[in-house]
This record gives sequence, structure tokens and C-alpha cells, in this order.
Amino acid sequence: MTVDLADFTEPDGERPPAPVAVDWAAVEEWLGVRLPGEYKRLADRHGPLDFGEFFWIHVPCVQEGRFDYGQWLRETHRGARIEARDLPEAERHAIHPEPGGLLAWGVTRGSDTLFWDTSVSADPDEWTVVVRHQGPVPGSGLRDWHAYDLTLTEYLRHAVRDGWELPSPPGPLMGPLPGSVARTAFLPTAAPWTPPEPAAPRLTAEERRVALETGTGQAALRLLSPPPEHPYLGGGTWDGLFAELGTRLPGEYTRLMDVYGAGCWSQWLRFLTPLRTGERRFVTHVEKVLGAYRSLQDGYPEEYPLALWPEPGGFLPFANSIDADHLGWLTEGDDPDGWPLVVWPRHAPQGAPLEGGLVDTLVAWQRGRLVTHGLAGLDEEDDPLEFAGFEAWDDRAYW
Repeated sequence: MTVDLADFTEPDGERPPAPVAVDWAAVEEWLGVRLPGEYKRLADRHGPLDFGEFFWIHVPCVQEGRFDYGQWLRETHRGARIEARDLPEAERHAIHPEPGGLLAWGVTRGSDTLFWDTSVSADPDEWTVVVRHQGPVPGSGLRDWHAYDLTLTEYLRHAVRDGWELPSPPGPLMGPLPGSVARTAFLPTAAPWTPPEPAAPRLTAEERRVALETGTGQAALRLLSPPPEHPYLGGGTWDGLFAELGTRLPGEYTRLMDVYGAGCWSQWLRFLTPLRTGERRFVTHVEKVLGAYRSLQDGYPEEYPLALWPEPGGFLPFANSIDADHLGWLTEGDDPDGWPLVVWPRHAPQGAPLEGGLVDTLVAWQRGRLVTHGLAGLDEEDDPLEFAGFEAWDDRAYW
């Protein structure tokens, strides 16, 4: 018997659902599979949906700066692929776009991810739900990756069941939830999503070989991450910064900054603006980082072993990650060109200094060959050129 969402839900009075036009033929061609009819009907009727005040059902739509259906699928499937690799091989799911792979359709407020298992049938209307549960209750019978013998609408119906209804799968099954449907609050002005056109390769085959294999130094780095036309360093001078610090900085760093300026590498590693004057100048940021380190060191000296600049050999940071890791030098000796690089990892024990220089470190990291705490790594199936890049800043940047 067909179950209709309207049979067990009521629209929210303040945020009623509102459809967003979807070109299903284009979406399905881009995905390489047909989608369940019940999902398409739900999307055509309701648009992006907050279901039961707990599920977000994502449909093909876009809202600038907040959501892009294609990007969300790509990032969700990449994360799932990495997580699934930790499972025993017999329990490991394929992930879309692999044939029969799990295909995401939503998330929950508990950070669970909702998928279809496309391997169960060639008919998408027969696809059943798999949930990547985050922290299922011990003893509940739920697995971290739990397969339910329920289609999308059946699963949603069961999520709003009365507690006495049977059959009841193992565990709480996200319910019972209120039977409310509302426009997703963070997508109030969602617009139709257009599948991206296939992109031409950024580099030729020979350039790719140089970028990822044979190239060295800035020649390889420029191919991995082209520098900006107008690098931004701030309004001061290197001599002025060196005078304030009481030391010059490594020449490799200043030459790199003259080419790239301040900005973010691979959407992860942020290089401070070195020559800004005024309140948020380089030294201001350095002092804040070292002050935070010092306060942690006072309470846990064995976990925070670095000496701190301007002590001899002290840590002098010049970059940070989006997760608050910090990259800097150990200021050992009178020659800054000999200072080793070191990462202060925010969520891991302190490691040894890095072996290479700054440019070699950036090249190895963007190639996916440098694995160390504090610098986000690539998955074995990632194409490094998809993740390498440099976003230049201007005078509006905080760092």
C-alpha cells in the first residue's frame, strides 16, 4: 500500500513547506541513476524540508553561501567513503558513484546521515534506508551503519509512530517525532540547482606530472596553487616587521609571501598578513597565540613542551588552520634560514619538527604525501588537484 506524507504530517504554521523547481532529468543524468518517485514527489511538493523537527531532507537546490546540493553530495559521500573504510570488509558499503553505492538524501540534528541503499534493486522505488548513526545508544541494537527494511516514506512514517506501534525495528529509530513539516530554516530563499558542466582539466598531462610527481620548489607549487595577480601583504615593510620582531624571518618565507601574499591554502591553512600595521598586525596575532599556549603550558607542562618566542629556540607561529592548529618556526640559532618548521596540533600530542623547508612542505602536503597531525590529509582516492589551491586575502581579512 502506498503511504502518502500528507497522511501523517501537518505543515508548520510559521515556516510552511515551499517547493523549489527541479529539472529531474538533468539531476538524474548528473547522478547517473534514477531517483525514487516518492522522493521526487516530496521535493516537488515541499522543497527542502525540516521533518519532525529532527530530519533535514535535502533536495536539489542552492542557496549562496549556505547550501549547494552537488557540493553537499560530494562532501557527504567523500566523508562516508573514508568512514566506511574502517569497517570490516564484509560490512563495508559502497558509496555513490560506485555501482550500488549508498546515496545520501538527508541528515539529522544528531549529525546522523541518511542514505538509500541503491544495491537492493534496479528499481529506485524499492531502495531502502541506511542510516550512519553517530553514537547509537549501547544495547539498543542499532549499528553505526544501520540498514532498515523501509523505503523513504515508510521510514519517515515509522519515525512519527506512536510508541506502541509494531513492528518496531531495534532501537529508538529517531522517534517518535512530531509529524511536522517545515521549510528548512537555513534555506529560506533556496533556488533551483543546476548540475555543473563537466570541467576541462586545469592542467595538461605534462603539467599534472610536474605538479604531482617531478616538479620541485615554487615551480611545482605554482602549478598546484596558482598565485594571485595582486598578492596582499599589508601596508608595511619587511624591514619594519623585522625591527618590531627583533629578527629577520626566513628568506624562503618572505619570497613565498611576496609571490602569494596572505591567504588560505587548500581551504585549510591560513597564512597571517605579515606587513599589516595597526591593531591586527602580525605581532599581535603571534602574541595571542603564544599567550594561549603559555596558559595551557602552565597547567599541563608535559603536554606543551615547546619553548616560546622570543626565548632561544622558541616557537614563532605564522600560520593557523581552520581547526586552530598552528604552523611556525623553532627559532634555533642566529640564522633564520636554518629554523625548522613545527606544527602545534590542536587535537594531538606535540610532534617533532618537520623535515623539509616551507615550500617543500606545502608541495608535499598539497600532493597528499605529508601526513602529520595539524595538517588535514587527503584520502587515498582523492585527486590532489581537486583540493590544492590558494585563496588570496585583502585588507578585510581578520588574519
